[in-house]
Amino acid sequence: MIALTCALTMAVRIPSPTKGYINLGDCAVLVSGWLLGPVYGSIAAGFGSALADLLSGYPIYVPGTMFIKAGMAFVISIVPYHFCRNGKNHLRIGFIIGSVIAEAIMTAGYYLYAATVIGKGFIPALAGVSGNIVQGIAGAATSYFLLRILSHSDVFRMYGAGSFEKGQEK
Repeated sequence: MIALTCALTMAVRIPSPTKGYINLGDCAVLVSGWLLGPVYGSIAAGFGSALADLLSGYPIYVPGTMFIKAGMAFVISIVPYHFCRNGKNHLRIGFIIGSVIAEAIMTAGYYLYAATVIGKGFIPALAGVSGNIVQGIAGAATSYFLLRILSHSDVFRMYGAGSFEKGQEK
C-alpha cells in the first residue's frame, strides 16, 4: 500500500498556487486506512505520500505530508465503525462522514503547513485551499467506489475490513 499510495500520488500531478500539487493519492490514503486499520493504514498512507513528495521534487512538504496523510488514514479507519449499531450496517454512511473529516484534516493541515512552516503567510496560503478541496472530493469519491468494488472480492476477508454490503461488519 505504500507503493500504491506513492504511485497514485505521482500518477497525476496538477501544480497548485502554493507550489504543491493536486493528485489522486487521497484515494490510496483512504483505502489504506480502511483496509489496514489505524496503525498500518497510517504508516502506509504517511510513508507512501511522503515518498511521492520526495521523489517528485517537493521535499519541503515531506514532514507535513507524512503526518497529514497518516492522520487521514487514522480517521477513516476508526470513524465509520461508530456508525454500526444494533447489528445494522451503516459503514457506507460512516465512510462518507469519515472521508469528509479526513479530507477536512488534509485541507486544514496543508493550509496551516503552507502558512506557517513554509512561511507563505495565512492570506497567501488560502490560494491552495480550493485545490485541496477538489483533491479531497476526488479522493473521497474514487476511494468510495473502489471500496464498493473491492467489497465483492476476497480483499475484505483477507484484511478483515468492514464491507460496504448490508449485514456485514468488521
